[in-house]
Amino acid sequence: MQSIDPVGSCHAAGDANGPDLIAFQNTYAKLPPRFYAKLPPAPVAKPELIRVNRRLAAELGIDPGCLESPDGVAALAGSSVFEGSEPLAMAYAGHQFGNWVHQLGDGRALLLGEIMDKGGRQRDLHLKGSGRTPFSRSGDGRAWLGPVLREYVVSEAMHALGIPTTRALAAVSTGETVYRETALPGAVFARVASSHVRVGTFQYFYARNDIEALKLLASHVIARLYPEAQAAGNPPLALLRSVVRAQAALVARWMGVGFIHGVMNTDNVSLAGETIDFGPCAFMDEYEPRKVFSSIDVAGRYAYSNQPSIAHWNLAQFATCLVPLIGDDHAKAVEMATEEINEFASAFNSKWLSVFGAKLGLSETRDGDAELIADFLRTMAEGGADFTLAFRRLSDLGPELDGRCALKELFGNPDELDRWIESWRTRAAADRLGPNARQERMRQCNPAIIPRNHRVEQLIAAAVGGDYSKFDDFNEALSRPYEVRAEHAHYADPPSDSEAVVRTFCGT
Repeated sequence: MQSIDPVGSCHAAGDANGPDLIAFQNTYAKLPPRFYAKLPPAPVAKPELIRVNRRLAAELGIDPGCLESPDGVAALAGSSVFEGSEPLAMAYAGHQFGNWVHQLGDGRALLLGEIMDKGGRQRDLHLKGSGRTPFSRSGDGRAWLGPVLREYVVSEAMHALGIPTTRALAAVSTGETVYRETALPGAVFARVASSHVRVGTFQYFYARNDIEALKLLASHVIARLYPEAQAAGNPPLALLRSVVRAQAALVARWMGVGFIHGVMNTDNVSLAGETIDFGPCAFMDEYEPRKVFSSIDVAGRYAYSNQPSIAHWNLAQFATCLVPLIGDDHAKAVEMATEEINEFASAFNSKWLSVFGAKLGLSETRDGDAELIADFLRTMAEGGADFTLAFRRLSDLGPELDGRCALKELFGNPDELDRWIESWRTRAAADRLGPNARQERMRQCNPAIIPRNHRVEQLIAAAVGGDYSKFDDFNEALSRPYEVRAEHAHYADPPSDSEAVVRTFCGT
């Protein structure tokens, strides 16, 4: 193939290597060998491109056309290795549903390396479904098409909603069969993240009393994600403070769109403050605070309303790992770490008020706002209202409350809604924003379109049958979630009773 400039070079690099189209940095690979297992991805039978995220590729300084070439597709599928990449499976441990697991690690994924994007940010390139690793345990190391498309759709939707997240660079089918409950088509997913270091990465070394590794890992994360912490008097403590704030803000944003992660295990908590690992995740239709979708969350540990407290618990596990680095006086270090962890509640509550206040069109927080928000959520829950539609139709209420009927039809308790609307109008009248500015603000904070579960399941079913048109159309609709375009208006509709999805499943 032709050779072009180094940013988008597509030329073949020999039989053993893939295309030279990415300028890789491999800072994680420079850490000691106990941090990972180096190995190449496993080749697949017949790699075929499903889709390249051309906008993201350009943001990364990669020629999307080269990724779409035969050489690029082969490397995205794992049948060859991008030149300059040092593939590795990261080691980590974690609490899964509260139960300690001494060793987990990338059992079906590989970090290919890091890329400096056009904005000067270092980003990881990662493959999921790339074959067995030393951390696979009894798994096959592969992914089937459904979870790959789910993660592609939901991660890009989260990005469009303004929520920190890993990103979808590409999806490739493998031409192979993956066996779960039945035979399913295989696929590989290429994702991009600010980092793939997790709380569980620190737990892995803490459990082994490997203080040297904890120091190296903390230095790596500070340099990569929170360089300002290096100038602090106590960098590990400053790191903890930054991660606490990032996680508090992230979970508050999840709550604002009715998102349920489904598996908030410590190995799924990114220190970058990004949403990571979209397994049995889902967006609520009707608002139910205790809503659970994941088929494996039988006790409701990761229900919608539990997410803030679980995030707090997960961060406490992270703080425990940092105690040896915070100070030599163990009791004092524990006290200092505990003070930072105890700041989670105030950080979360502040962000939650900001997120939901904006959804109600409020430009500033005042006494009584938390009660006003909680009262609306309670009215929604008791009335069985759709979470997304209720906030969106509230956004559409004009100064004279035209559109009130469309909002009320969502609620089984319209009298309670009328009472709340009057409270809201009184509060809104005291805000500095006028009616028109408030309505515009609300429309920019309350999406019309989210990746509803039934739509995701429909596009997966179509794709299994070879039709990717639903996948493409839904992705386009989700790329502008706050707009209502005629051709995509139907995506705002909630599911019928027969379409409703009540359970979601992990891809493993």
